[in-house]
Amino acid sequence: QVQLVESGGGLVQPGGSLRLSCAASGSVLSIKVMGWYRQAPGKQRELVAAIGSIGSPNYAESVKGRFTISRDNAKNTVYLEMNSLKPEDTAVYYCHAIATPRYYWGQGTQVTVSS
Repeated sequence: QVQLVESGGGLVQPGGSLRLSCAASGSVLSIKVMGWYRQAPGKQRELVAAIGSIGSPNYAESVKGRFTISRDNAKNTVYLEMNSLKPEDTAVYYCHAIATPRYYWGQGTQVTVSS
């Protein structure tokens, strides 16, 4: 089992920045990929960014150049640095971990971009 706890959400003005953190615990050695999804009201949950143990991270087109995902394996934590935030980035952001054949979700953290 893997437990994921997110932190760092909040209210920010357009153009501002936030950093989300997701700390994993439990069977962390089984985790292959960690990432962030988001779900806005009335919309489907979508992948924002993901990073594996090796290789380059993947990003949604809508966040490329603005968001950066990173992973600290020593701390079992994944981060999402969000810059130049837009109102359309408003959503609940969920941490996600793949520990084949299972996958896990965090409880979600609200990000609101508004003036």
